[in-house]
Amino acid sequence: MTVRCLLLVGLLQLQLLCMCWATPRYVNGFFYDDKGNGNGKKEIYFNGVRLHVEAEETMVLALRGGSAVLQCRYWYEPALSVPRRTRVKWYWQAANGPEKEVLVAIGSRQRSFEDFKGRVNLQDHTPGEVSLVIRELQLNDTGRYRCEVIDGLEDQSVTIDLALRGVVFPYQPPGGRYQLNFHAAQQTCEEQDSALATFEQLFWAWEEGMDWCNAGWLADGTLHRYDAFCFSSSISGRVHFLQASHGFSFREAQRACERDGAQIAKVGQLYASWWFAGLDRCDAGWLADGSLRYPITQHRPNCGPPEPGVRSFGFPPQHEKHGVYCYTAH
Repeated sequence: MTVRCLLLVGLLQLQLLCMCWATPRYVNGFFYDDKGNGNGKKEIYFNGVRLHVEAEETMVLALRGGSAVLQCRYWYEPALSVPRRTRVKWYWQAANGPEKEVLVAIGSRQRSFEDFKGRVNLQDHTPGEVSLVIRELQLNDTGRYRCEVIDGLEDQSVTIDLALRGVVFPYQPPGGRYQLNFHAAQQTCEEQDSALATFEQLFWAWEEGMDWCNAGWLADGTLHRYDAFCFSSSISGRVHFLQASHGFSFREAQRACERDGAQIAKVGQLYASWWFAGLDRCDAGWLADGSLRYPITQHRPNCGPPEPGVRSFGFPPQHEKHGVYCYTAH
C-alpha cells in the first residue's frame, strides 16, 4: 500500500471514529456492516467483496531484443455483476535499486515512463487480465516487476522477476587487474555491448560450470576496486573472422572490418556469438577494446584447455599482426 493510501486510511479511520461507526466499515478489502446483523458475540457477518491479484509465473526468461509478457490478473470474491473502475500500476526495481514506475492504466488510458516509454503496454485478452508486454528487451530491463491493482482504498499486488538468457564473463581492462571502481565497471561493460551481471546471473553461470579466479563488480555494487563481471544476451547481428596473409595491426584490423561492411567486434558480442551461435575458431583476433581473443566450442590440439570458452591473450602491443573478429548488424 502506498504512503498516500496509508494517509487516506488514517484519515478515514478518524472520520469513522467521530461518526461512532454509523456507516459501514472498510477493513482489509472487505465491507462490513455491524448494524443489526451481529451474532451477539461481537462477530460481524461478511457483507461485501474482496480484491485478489495473482501471477501464473513468478519468473520469466527472455532474450535481449525480443519480447516478454509478465502475466497478471485480478478478480473479486464473490464475483461482481457490474464491473468496477480500477487503476493498474506496474513498477520495476533493478538489483538493490529504487522502485520506478513503468506503466499506469485507468480504463483504456495507459501511460508509460522513462526508458519503457513506447515499449510497454497492457495485454487484456481476458476479463481481469492486466499483463505487461515489454518489447525490444534491453540488458538493463532485468529485475523485479510489481503489478498493483487499486480499487478505491484497497490495493493488492504481486511480483514477477524478469531475467535474460545469456553469458557471464570476467572483464579486465587494459590498465591491469582490479583497477575499476563501480561506475567505471558499469561503463566498461556497456562499452563491450554488455551490462554488469547481477548476483543471480553470476550464480547461474557458476551452476553451469563457470570457474574463474577473479574478483569483479556486480550490479548491486561493493566498496573496493575490482575487475567486472559482465553479462551479454543474444545479439541481432553476426560475428565473423577476417585474416590476411600477414595479419593486421589493431588499426589495420579496424579498417579491414569497415571495408567488409562491418565494425570490429566487442567482447560482449564475441561471447554472445560463442554462447548462442556456437562460434568456434582457433584463431586469435583483435577486438574493439584492443584485446586478443578466440572462441572455442569443440576441443582440439593447440587450442587451449579442453573446456569450451573464450580464450584471451590480454592486450598485446597494437602493432602486432593478428586476425580480427568483425560484427555485422542484421
